Amino acid sequence: MNLSVVVPVFRSADMLSELYGRIVAAAEPIDPNFELVLVEDGGGDGSWRVIQELAGLDRRVRGLQLARNYGQHNALLCGIRAARGEVIVTLDDDLQNPPEEIPRMVAKLAEGYDVVYGTPGEQTHGFLRDQASRVTKLALQGAMGAETARKVSPFRAFHARLRDAFEAYRSPAVNIDVLLTWGTSRFVALHVRQDQRANGVSGYNLRKLVKHAIDMMTGFSALPLQMASLLGLAFGCLGVLILVYVVARYLIEGSSVPGFSFLASIIAIFSGVQLFALGVFGEYLARMHFRSMERPPYAVYRGTEEP
Repeated sequence: MNLSVVVPVFRSADMLSELYGRIVAAAEPIDPNFELVLVEDGGGDGSWRVIQELAGLDRRVRGLQLARNYGQHNALLCGIRAARGEVIVTLDDDLQNPPEEIPRMVAKLAEGYDVVYGTPGEQTHGFLRDQASRVTKLALQGAMGAETARKVSPFRAFHARLRDAFEAYRSPAVNIDVLLTWGTSRFVALHVRQDQRANGVSGYNLRKLVKHAIDMMTGFSALPLQMASLLGLAFGCLGVLILVYVVARYLIEGSSVPGFSFLASIIAIFSGVQLFALGVFGEYLARMHFRSMERPPYAVYRGTEEP
C-alpha cells in the first residue's frame, strides 16, 4: 500500500517538528516509503522554513507553499491533488488529530469503505461556536446528502481514486467532504481520541463558520432557492388569507380593517421576504460570476522539490 499524509499548515511553526515525528512513527509500520505533503497556506510565520528543513532531512517530506491564504479546504485540495499514494490521510496541523490513530483508520478503510472519518467525542467551544458548528454540519448534510455529514472531521482516510470525480473542479469555493461524495457513498465514522490544541487558537471563529455554512449551502446545494420558493408560497397563502379577512369584514360589518400599523406590518413582512429571495438569487448569481472569471481555488508559489 502506498500511503500519503496531507496536512494543511497555517501558522504552526512551533508544532511541525513534533507533528512530523508522530506521523513518521504512525505511518512507517504501514508503509516505510509513505509521503508527507505539507501545504503552507500563506500563514506568514516561520512554517515554510520548518517545512524546508524537514524536507531536507527526510526525502519523504514534500512541501508546497501557496501564493496567499486560500483557506483550509483549498489547501487540502492542493495537497490531495499532489499526493502520489493510493491511500490519502488528511489531518490538521494543531495536534488535535492524533497521528497514532492513522493505523486504525487505514485498517477500517480496508474493510470495504471508501472514506473513513476519525470522529472525536463531543467537544464544546462556547455556546455561539457550538451552535454555528451545528448549523455548518446541517448545511453539510444537505450538500452531501449523507447522514455521515453529522460526523465529518478534518481527520480522514480515503482512496486516492476518488480524486477522479472532482479532477476538473475549479471553483474557488471548496469543500473536500462534498467533493468526496461525488465519487462514492461508502462512508463510515470511527471514534478516535482528540487531544487539546498544542499551541495558539483555532482559525475558525463564529464569523468564519457562518460564512463556511453559507458557502456550502449556496455552492453545493439548491436548498436556499427551495427555501425562498417555500417562503414565497407561504406568504402568498398568508396574503390570500388576509385578503379574505378584509373582504369578509367589509361584507359583514360594512367597514374596512382600521389602523395604519396593520397595513405597515403587512407591507414590511412581504417586502422582507422579497428582499430575502433577491439576496438568495444574488448569492447564486455571484457564484456564477466568479465561475465565469475562472478564478482558481489555489495557486502554488513554490515547492521543496527541484523542478
